[in-house]
Formats: sequence, C-alpha cells, structure tokens
Amino acid sequence: MFKTIEDLVLQAESRGLHIHEIMLEQEIESSGKSREVILEAMRARYEVMDQAIKRGIQGVHSLSGLTGGDAQKMYEYLQGGRYLTDPTLLLATCYAVATNEVNASMGVVCATPTAGSSGTLPGVLLALRDRHHFSDEQVIDALFTAGAIGYVIANNATISGAAGGCQAEVGSAAAMAAAAAVELAGGTPAQAAQAAAMALKNLLGLACDPVAGLVEVPCVKRNAGGAAIALTAAEMALAGVSSRIPPDEVVQAMYAIGTMIPEALRETAGGGLAATTTGRAWKKKYAHSGKVVDK
Repeated sequence: MFKTIEDLVLQAESRGLHIHEIMLEQEIESSGKSREVILEAMRARYEVMDQAIKRGIQGVHSLSGLTGGDAQKMYEYLQGGRYLTDPTLLLATCYAVATNEVNASMGVVCATPTAGSSGTLPGVLLALRDRHHFSDEQVIDALFTAGAIGYVIANNATISGAAGGCQAEVGSAAAMAAAAAVELAGGTPAQAAQAAAMALKNLLGLACDPVAGLVEVPCVKRNAGGAAIALTAAEMALAGVSSRIPPDEVVQAMYAIGTMIPEALRETAGGGLAATTTGRAWKKKYAHSGKVVDK
C-alpha cells in the first residue's frame, strides 16, 4: 500500500515495476477482486472515454446553449493542416473539449477525477494513442498510473472544486495525465512523479467560477488548457527537468491554497467569470427560461 507519491515511486523503483503495476496490486488488495476483473473494469471506462471523444468531435450542444460544437471545429481545423503547434497537442486539446462538451450535453463520460475535469486525461492519452500508435492495453495501463496519482491527491488533499477551486479538479487531472503520459512514453516512475508535480504547480490557485452555475463555461476550455499543460510537463520530465518542490509538497500546497480561496471562487458562481457582466446575463437568462437558454 502507498499513501504518498514518494511511497509510490520508492515501491516502483525498489521492485523494478511501473507505477501502473503498483496501483493494480493495490486495487487487488483493497477490493478483493481479481486482476482480470479490475482490468476489465478499467477497459470499460476506457471505452466510455473513447466513445465520448468520438461523439464530441461530431458536434454536440448543451441544453443551456452555452457550449457545443467547438470540438468539431477544432477537429476540422486539425484536418486542414495549417495549425501553429504540434498536431499531438492540438488533438489532445480537441479531445479534451469533445469529452467535456459531451458531459455538458448530458452524455456519458468517465469522471477523471471529476465530471468537470473529465476531458484532460482522456484528451492526452487518446491523442497519444492516435498519434503515436500506442495499443489499447498500453493506454489502459497508463490509466492505472493516472489513478495512482489521483488516489494520492484525493486522500491527501482534495479533488473537489467546491472545496479547493478548479486547481483541485483540472489541476489534479493535469497531474494525472502528465504522469500517465510519461509512463506511456517509457519514462521512469520518478519522471512520472516530477511531471505530475510540474503540471499541478502550473495550475495552483485556479478558481472554480462556473457561469450560471453550470459545468460548461469556463470548464470545457479549461480542460483543453489542462491537457496542454499536462503534455508540457510530461515533455519537461522526459527531458530530465524536475520540480524543485517535491511532488507531495506540491499536493499539500494545492490543498492549503484551496482553503484560502474565497467561497465565491469555489463552485458557487459568486465570483470570477460568473460575476462578469456577460456571466450575470447568462445566469439571468437561464433562470428566466427555467430550462434552456436560447442560442
């Protein structure tokens, strides 16, 4: 059993194992289920992620009218070939948006670690799969790596936007995605931990300020940003760059910052973007409609 990222890395390195193998062992021990049953459960979640992306890039819209169709635009833009950055990065952000648009349209997603941050991890891993031809089995293993990082954060800090702001949701998701991407690329357990730390560091203090109280604006696009940060952190870690602040201390800093964030910026829609002129107008329009905001 492990309780910290340091424990996780030490166990993996001392036994010559990958992080995903340590996490799988812990799942077997804590659940009492067989390896095969646990792997099948993760495969089912992977398939939910895959289907959400496929649906999202076809174009979906939320009932409120606040979000929708952007993943389709991004996918078509990518096919045009005149993008500014690396296509893997663009595909990851596209897939992240696709997933969160499906969530906003009341579709099925896999909370990673929450529904509001459900796009970052699958965005990164499935983009890497599609661009670099990793197998389904390799991606499923990487999901266990992500789960190990999420497990530590959830048990030592928080993954709740209401408790710690969006740093706890998208920040945690980016840390999970960064570590998983490193392991998928053949990096060491220590490099995966450093990637998680650097991803989370770059999102410390992020407010949770959903417009009209809906998990749409700015949530959808924040997942795209989280995917980009995760890939950046993974690349730095694979290059040998490390965090000067140890990963577990970054997690503790996130938790401490979350307790300092005002209530208005912790999922209450009382401040930040939700309190802008446009944000208040959307809230008023949605409240008056009772159901759906007209586009």
